[in-house]
Amino acid sequence: MAVNTTPEAPLPVGEVSRLIGGWIDRLGAVWVEGQITQLSRRPGAGVVFLTLRDPSYDISVSVTCYRQVFDAVADVVSEGARVVVLAKPEWYAPRGQLSLRAAEIRPVGVGELLARLEQLKKALAREGLFAPERKKPLPFLPQLIGLVCGRASAAERDVLENARHRWPAVRFEVRNVAVQGVHAVPQVVQAVKELDALDDVDVIIVARGGGSVEDLLPFSDEQLIRTVAQCRTPVVSAIGHEPDNPLLDHVADLRASTPTDAAKKVVPDVGEEYERVRLLRDRARRCVAALVDREERGLAHALARPSIQDPHRMIDARADQVADLLDRARRCERHQLDRADSELSHTHARVVALSPAATLKRGYAVLQRADGHAVRDPGEVTSGEALRARVSEGEFSVRVDT
Repeated sequence: MAVNTTPEAPLPVGEVSRLIGGWIDRLGAVWVEGQITQLSRRPGAGVVFLTLRDPSYDISVSVTCYRQVFDAVADVVSEGARVVVLAKPEWYAPRGQLSLRAAEIRPVGVGELLARLEQLKKALAREGLFAPERKKPLPFLPQLIGLVCGRASAAERDVLENARHRWPAVRFEVRNVAVQGVHAVPQVVQAVKELDALDDVDVIIVARGGGSVEDLLPFSDEQLIRTVAQCRTPVVSAIGHEPDNPLLDHVADLRASTPTDAAKKVVPDVGEEYERVRLLRDRARRCVAALVDREERGLAHALARPSIQDPHRMIDARADQVADLLDRARRCERHQLDRADSELSHTHARVVALSPAATLKRGYAVLQRADGHAVRDPGEVTSGEALRARVSEGEFSVRVDT
């Protein structure tokens, strides 16, 4: 329960330590799994001191046990071994220090480790971390390669030498880390994150030589797997040899059987590329030559055609026909014009013959009243009415006398 305190009524340090000890005592015994990082067995001492570490989260806790408890597993347990401990948390009040008092220690066997890895593999696969569609393609020619490996290791030498032999201009950004033991996971995770944050790095290779199942455990750690899954840069796993299969192989964008194989898969061979370029150049040259030859044959065939050899031949062959048609057209046109002229003259003569002027020339006259109307009936005029008489050569006035 919470303790009520105020600035005016604080608790002494001893009381706080006593309360913490009381709370811890209520926890009871628990089974704890971890990796032994420090082991102290002093001759004649009845207590063995060791440090149990969680490599995934970089957390350690002190463990003590009676000598007879540790002697039961002393032949199979050493520094770096994974163990399961039945222990009760204890609080050492004078120093304010938490530790575990072990009542039983059990080494974690290879079979059990493999079973746990299989369970973790299935759990991560269900999340889709191993799905093929998540795999990112590797660049054809990476300019800068990130390399995570052990310091002065054979894996580092294999990758660097083989890559530079294949493509001398390739550059590396190397991060040397612990590749086994308690510090491996946090260091590898940190190195991968640093390289992924660099914009110039085109691909990351995580390499390590062969080893036992226990030695390769850091590369099946869940924290490392999730870190690689979140990388935006393609990651290549080159752990151990062909039979080795850590979980990193499944989440990586490409799995290489060995560090040497990683160099071959990431960096193209300059000799092979030169040969490929030469073959492509030859193929392109042959294609262009074949195209030019085909076009030349087509051009020669076109130039050999009669229409190209003598372009005026068809015009000359049609010239007489065009002249005949032109003469025929002219004759037809003249005939139509003559006939139209004759018809026009005939019509003109008829019009002239039927016109009132022609009638007047024959001695006739037209009588018109004052309003201009022609007189057609004697009954239309009255005695003494003035009329106008229109003849061929002019007109004059007359008066009606009845």
